[in-house]
Amino acid sequence: MTELKKPRITVASGKAKGRRFQQWVRDYILACFPELEPDDVKSTSMGAGGEDVQLSPAARKLLPVSVECKAKAKIAIYKDYEQATANAPTNMEPVLFMKADRQKPLAVVDAVYFLDMMKRVHNGR
Repeated sequence: MTELKKPRITVASGKAKGRRFQQWVRDYILACFPELEPDDVKSTSMGAGGEDVQLSPAARKLLPVSVECKAKAKIAIYKDYEQATANAPTNMEPVLFMKADRQKPLAVVDAVYFLDMMKRVHNGR
């Protein structure tokens, strides 16, 4: 019996899926921080080097992170997190936003950073 292969997504469809996810992350950041202007959070063009969502200095004061986005069927978390780390500007915490097919979006951060952040929230700082 021959095994049926799942058709591969086209390059254009893959880029469109990635672009939509980057735009979702951008829009959600803007919704969470209404004091920011649309120019404070920008989705970069597909294939551009560096961060996937660029934050202005005003946005970085509220959200001191560097954003990498991945929307694909299979995610190599450590490899993708290494890319987020490599693209992060100095003193910015890398955050990997990822979304697998038919799954909800997730954010991956360093465990120590996450727990320190939760401690600051708990202590009201």
